[in-house]
Amino acid sequence: MMTSYLNRRTALLAHMQSQGGGVAILSTSSEMTRNSDCHFPFRHDSYFYYLTNFTEPEAVVVLVAGKTNQTILFCREKNLEREIWDGYRFGPDAAKNQFGFDAAYPTESLDTELPGLLSDASTLFHSWGHDTRLDAQIQNAVSKVKEKSRSGVLPPHKTQDIHALLNEMRLVKDDTEIATMQRAAIISAAAHERTMRMTRPGMMEYELEAELLHEFRRRGAQAPAYNSIVAAGANACVLHYNTNNSLIRDGDLILIDAGCEFDSYASDITRTFPANGRFSGPQQALYEIVLASQTAALAHAVTGARYMDGHNAAVRVLTQGMLDTGLLDKNKVGSLDDAIQSGAFRQFYMHGTGHWIGLDVHDAGNYRDNNATADTGTITDEKPWRRLQEGMALTIEPGIYVRPSGDVPEQFWNIGIRIEDDIVITANGPLNLSRDTPKTIAEIEAVMKRP
Repeated sequence: MMTSYLNRRTALLAHMQSQGGGVAILSTSSEMTRNSDCHFPFRHDSYFYYLTNFTEPEAVVVLVAGKTNQTILFCREKNLEREIWDGYRFGPDAAKNQFGFDAAYPTESLDTELPGLLSDASTLFHSWGHDTRLDAQIQNAVSKVKEKSRSGVLPPHKTQDIHALLNEMRLVKDDTEIATMQRAAIISAAAHERTMRMTRPGMMEYELEAELLHEFRRRGAQAPAYNSIVAAGANACVLHYNTNNSLIRDGDLILIDAGCEFDSYASDITRTFPANGRFSGPQQALYEIVLASQTAALAHAVTGARYMDGHNAAVRVLTQGMLDTGLLDKNKVGSLDDAIQSGAFRQFYMHGTGHWIGLDVHDAGNYRDNNATADTGTITDEKPWRRLQEGMALTIEPGIYVRPSGDVPEQFWNIGIRIEDDIVITANGPLNLSRDTPKTIAEIEAVMKRP
């Protein structure tokens, strides 16, 4: 596994060399006080982790692309007294060997070492504003280099956003990443199935959230990848609902959007199921529309397709379903094409059909191709949606959300449905990482069948 991190550092250094060389500097996240002397659970910065595999706070990585490449880690010193209270620390010597760096120093020595590292470097690869403390340290180091200008030593004369470079690298997953994401999806699938089996009318939403968390930890996940959504009845029509404190009633549909984080990689799965184990007629009608729209989107999760092709396919199926069920009045919105063109469908479907996924649940990477021009007839913007390629990972998550309204059939009121899976683009078509999660009506009702 360490080979992946070494390869990423090597690839980044090669890119830096192609730009004339320079110095890249990244820090991890900071510990944050929750209250008094207690902290929020620490979670390392994803960019930093992507290059280092190092999970301790107060760390900085410096990559030097020069006549001789160097990889340097700055981390906390060994401190046996603090380890009694807070746990093991690698310290610079052990971290250098364990994580494959050319050198490692105490974090406190960063201010001393930076001026020398930045001297005569042509480019500073850094993301300003991401860590204001590190920004100040770099600015101070640059000032010290400038003081030596009369002796011919110069600071970097240009800056390049290191996150922009890493975004492109992170967008395409290697085999190790895909295997880790698959494990996260397997755990999350088991958690979703557990909640289906445990659900009964009269429970509280937070009881189901507890079942999710139980299964995440029981199967080895370190944390939820994001705040779980457990939304019953009308709450399912609130896209980012996560209060999770309402009563679950007989006849409600329950929308659960939840995924674990396993070894720093996220999963993101949504399923919608009936509290009493049986879909009603109106619930089934809308559910089948959403499921068909996801199938249509999945057909475009292939190499060479544009990112938005799947969304457009899902919108077409969803809008036709809205017209067929009377959610949209044909006499008011016109034909299918008219309803899409006018955006009438957005009354019931107001979000995109997915996002990148990886180290972050909404992962790094541009959705537009900034280096291409628009294909004729594809979009009007000069930057077209980027083409999917092997190794990219994304979610596909269409939905329908029906709030009470005088122009909407009452039988559909307060029904919120979303179906979401985690997909990797492969040469052989889409790989559904969350395929083990019950999804069809028959599968869901079989899992929820009461003795």
